[in-house]
Amino acid sequence: MRMEHFENLRPICPRCKSERNEQAPLSLIRHGHPGGCVVMEGLLTCSQPACRAEYPIIEGIPVIVPLPGKYIADNIYHITSRLDLSENLEGVLGDAMGPGSDFNTTRHHWSSYGWDHFADLAPPNALPSGLELKQSSVANLLRVSAELLPNTPAGPSLDIGCAVGRTTFDLAAKTGGLALGIDVNFWLLRIAQRVLHDRRVHFPLKRSGIRFDRVEFNLDFASCESVDFWACDATALPFSPQTFNSVAALNVFDVNPAPRALLAGIRDSLPAGGAALLSSPYDWSPPVPMGQWIEATHRSARTGEPPLRTLLNPGRHPASIDGLKIVGEIEHHPWLVRVHDRRTAGYDAHIVACVRTA
Repeated sequence: MRMEHFENLRPICPRCKSERNEQAPLSLIRHGHPGGCVVMEGLLTCSQPACRAEYPIIEGIPVIVPLPGKYIADNIYHITSRLDLSENLEGVLGDAMGPGSDFNTTRHHWSSYGWDHFADLAPPNALPSGLELKQSSVANLLRVSAELLPNTPAGPSLDIGCAVGRTTFDLAAKTGGLALGIDVNFWLLRIAQRVLHDRRVHFPLKRSGIRFDRVEFNLDFASCESVDFWACDATALPFSPQTFNSVAALNVFDVNPAPRALLAGIRDSLPAGGAALLSSPYDWSPPVPMGQWIEATHRSARTGEPPLRTLLNPGRHPASIDGLKIVGEIEHHPWLVRVHDRRTAGYDAHIVACVRTA
């Protein structure tokens, strides 16, 4: 955790915020691995005497969610797993575990995210022969959505669902201020932190079945000093109102069962004139619960209106919100995810750019 981000963004206790609507600042207790401007291990504690909740910092990633104990229990496999396995040992373990194992499923996802977020930045000969990525799909999604704004507000920005971090680095470069990437997937955040601190990326690239090649190269974003990654719940953001001047939430809505809470949190994070960049392919892949999306989807199907537009127009749906004015949108934009050598999954994303009204 970068001290600059902690001191400037001033996180608050998500439990006090959700249960008592109180903004209780978090205090830092260092435990080990002192790093000056970076805290690799420690505790954040709630300043409210009636609460005193504790939020751990694990490998530089603060876990600031309403139920940190449950989060750790649910993610213990990824928290304790290793990122430093050699290519040969990783292959031996993958062969032994088989295609349906958690180990190979993790490698599969790491391959898709690593490829789309970073492969377009690879130097010559860093990728396996015959493979090339000319344009990152997610980076292009951010660029196109930002172009819908009259201007991109300078200052701190929040990247919701940052995964392994490419859009967070790009947001920092675009806004010229601090950028914070948040996600609930601890494994992806560990990869993002490794890229941030080591200035190097490595990932297993799936070729077919359980055959993976190792991709590894140096990667030094000019915006590294302005970026950090935290584990936070997008529907329980641990920040005071108007903390960020811009928020990006790209392709995270259809994996969240509470779209209104997500949109309301984004709105409340922005001052008047702040910008929100949103997108969704409306995929709802199992086992994601559709929750509040169900009625919105049915209503949108009857009117022919995309669900995000329905929820951003007050009065069109019981869960719609006010305070975010749509200033531009693209109803159909390609988002491609590489699966392996012979398969790429194609999505059609709806992009919306909004400005926070007074």
